[in-house]
Amino acid sequence: MSLLTILHHPDPRLREKAKPVTTFDDALQTLIDDMFETMYDAPGVGLAATQVGIALRLAVMDCSEDKSKPQPIVIINPEVLEPSDRQEMEEGCLSVPGVADKVQRYNRLKLRALDRKGQPFELDAEGLLAQAVQHEIDHLDGKLYIDYLSALKRERIQKKLLKARRA
Repeated sequence: MSLLTILHHPDPRLREKAKPVTTFDDALQTLIDDMFETMYDAPGVGLAATQVGIALRLAVMDCSEDKSKPQPIVIINPEVLEPSDRQEMEEGCLSVPGVADKVQRYNRLKLRALDRKGQPFELDAEGLLAQAVQHEIDHLDGKLYIDYLSALKRERIQKKLLKARRA
């Protein structure tokens, strides 16, 4: 396994719409393993393939509270079903490092996706897991959480990121 480079905003590859995964081969399995290693090393609770410059509808997540008992989840070609209960949630992103803000997300949803072997599954997600699912699917659609913020907040974040890059 190896660490992948996480793209940072405003890299234009973060705005690409990911294509569906159609081949479940050894290369995909290696990519999934590398994404988990990268996510855990960052550290983060989710990572979309687009964040490492690969425009495939694939994301990995682990929202376990006890890091000694990981609960890795792979979602491929995901779809959100039955979302409910919108609420404001604090959110950050590995591709927008060092900043966080509140965005509206569904607190509960049902997810339909394929697992790493291409087998379909459904998952009832709530709280942090539901938030992570939405966040990663946004990445696969070329969106960042900062797109949900006001223009003024986005401008402040842009300036902060630019200042951090220069330092």
